[in-house]
Amino acid sequence: MAKTDEIEAALSGAFAPSTLEVINESAQHAGHAGDDGSGESHFRVRIKAAAFAGVSRIDRHRMVHKALGAPLIGDIHALALEISD
Repeated sequence: MAKTDEIEAALSGAFAPSTLEVINESAQHAGHAGDDGSGESHFRVRIKAAAFAGVSRIDRHRMVHKALGAPLIGDIHALALEISD
């Protein structure tokens, strides 16, 4: 399963978001630090979910990281998060 699909599945299951967009930005970083050649090293996530209402930015990021899990987070070099409620 592609990492994009893994990210979408994990976040959909954890937050039932009203909006979820997972963008693979790895091609923009080809040949740079962190590029492992897999084409799945750099991602941007745009997510909107009621679960984030009243939660600080840091805690929102922690929630997303927890939902994705250490193994998946460990496989990703860069993860940009745009989180709203």
